Amino acid sequence: MSIKIRQLSKNYGNTVALKNISLVFDKNGVIGLLGPNGAGKTTLMKILTGYLNQWEGKVSIGTFDLQEQPKKIQQQMGYLPENNPLYPEMYVKEYLKFVGQLYGLKKPPIEKVIQKMALKEHVHKKIGTLSKGYKQRVGLAAALVHDPKYLILDEPTTGLDPNQVIEIRKLIRNLSKEKLVFLSTHILQEVEAMSDRVVILNKGIVVFNKLLNSIKNDDQQVISVSFDYRVENVAFQKIPNLKTVVNTFDFEYELTFNTNEDMRPAVFDFAHDNGLKILNLQKKSKGLEKQFNALTTKGD
Repeated sequence: MSIKIRQLSKNYGNTVALKNISLVFDKNGVIGLLGPNGAGKTTLMKILTGYLNQWEGKVSIGTFDLQEQPKKIQQQMGYLPENNPLYPEMYVKEYLKFVGQLYGLKKPPIEKVIQKMALKEHVHKKIGTLSKGYKQRVGLAAALVHDPKYLILDEPTTGLDPNQVIEIRKLIRNLSKEKLVFLSTHILQEVEAMSDRVVILNKGIVVFNKLLNSIKNDDQQVISVSFDYRVENVAFQKIPNLKTVVNTFDFEYELTFNTNEDMRPAVFDFAHDNGLKILNLQKKSKGLEKQFNALTTKGD
């Protein structure tokens, strides 16, 4: 299971979308693809899915060459576009059968995909009646119906409420145990929550390509947490190594610590001791934020 990209370039007239990029991914997991608008993320995904076929360079996916055997690769590729085009008048199960037929499957594993995406209670509902979160699940199910080895997901959590975001993140992390997942987003928190490796594109060039856990935090740690009640900033001072507290929104807080030690257990203990329910708890990479800002604002 691998994707090898060598000297890949793509222009739209006089506009350079990708310029001689080379990347190699040789195992399953989540590749977080970051970049500002116009960085080349969408172009790269369109090439990998076979949607764009006029480009320069060499791309091999598994044992197949993308230019020579695009159909073979598309049979192994699942794709969830940002706008997630669905047929709202179709029933969930009906739609998944339809997608299976498009792939030429005589017996698509509909029931297996429905179970994996937790859609069993919604199979006889029309897609148009579902929430945004469940529509995303249907889109993921459609991308999985032919059991692809590779998944390309474009902004999969856009427009979801916090609970739906958490659910989709869990689904993607579970899928990455057996598949190579490309996750394109402009949201740093999504990359931090799901990715194993981070690739940053800027102006069509790869400016960063590292494992997420190798990014240093510069002796600082930031934890984002939300509770079911408001907490006075002074109350947080009971937590050791705390440097600053920022109330970012409503019951949401950003805590900065002067240590690389994982302080999430300490935040959990603080909530328990004060009778608070944690709605979201996430360790953020200050190092990734600094890298992204530095690499995507040069020359602006």
